[in-house]
Amino acid sequence: MKLTTKGRYAVVAMLFLERNSGIKPVTLSEISDSEGISLSYLEQLFIKLRRKGLIKSVRGPGGGYVLAKPAAEISVAAVMLAAGEQFDFCCQGNTHKDGERCFTHKLWDGLRNVILKYLESVRLNQLNDPDLDISWCVCIDSTDKLSGAIKDEH
Repeated sequence: MKLTTKGRYAVVAMLFLERNSGIKPVTLSEISDSEGISLSYLEQLFIKLRRKGLIKSVRGPGGGYVLAKPAAEISVAAVMLAAGEQFDFCCQGNTHKDGERCFTHKLWDGLRNVILKYLESVRLNQLNDPDLDISWCVCIDSTDKLSGAIKDEH
């Protein structure tokens, strides 16, 4: 299993936008300088994020980028998938021999589903909240459906 920089950098850039939401549009140069991500890489990512409706551009003096909807409505999974993250754990994206599934295909599909379920449950606004614990446990209930639950440590 390997997550690429596309997904990680997209999340970092979106968090930067969220932290600055309501202040002013953010330029790619500001994100690049603050987060150490190359400007050309950000340009490529932001094309994908804009096409998926996660961000919008503001033109003119003082222009830049803003979130297209509230951060509480944007999941980490949506950001990573929009950036092109594959989440392909079975055979590392290679074709199965003779077009058949490998013996461990169910295992890797299950892992992918658990990870995506978790990432779908985490919203951008939660990541920027230092007081919020997003340590989740993922449980399989009696009907074999995945369900995410916040750990209650009180």
